[in-house]
Amino acid sequence: MHSIPRAAERRPLSLVVRGRVRSRPVYVDLLDISEGGCKIRGGLGFASIGDRVVMKVGGINAPLGVVAWVEGKEAGVAFEGEMHSAVLDYLCQSQGASAAPEEQEALRRV
Repeated sequence: MHSIPRAAERRPLSLVVRGRVRSRPVYVDLLDISEGGCKIRGGLGFASIGDRVVMKVGGINAPLGVVAWVEGKEAGVAFEGEMHSAVLDYLCQSQGASAAPEEQEALRRV
């Protein structure tokens, strides 16, 4: 696979996030994040290259994103704007916090 140099450092993050892909609600695992995008994991076929993605990460709305690549259950999302580094600091520091109640309920149903 051809890779494009990254403009910002990826920060590891392990959160279940609620989002929308193809206008349908999804819960995905957020694996890492940077100012310009993130890597997520969902079920097979949950996203295709070019799909618009809207996510709420740790209760914070992430910038609108577009799926840049898909490999199996993982996908890379390129944000159309940038997430401020202070917001990323906050998310990474509060990573130990438990998932929101609606996210916990969704995980129990899976």
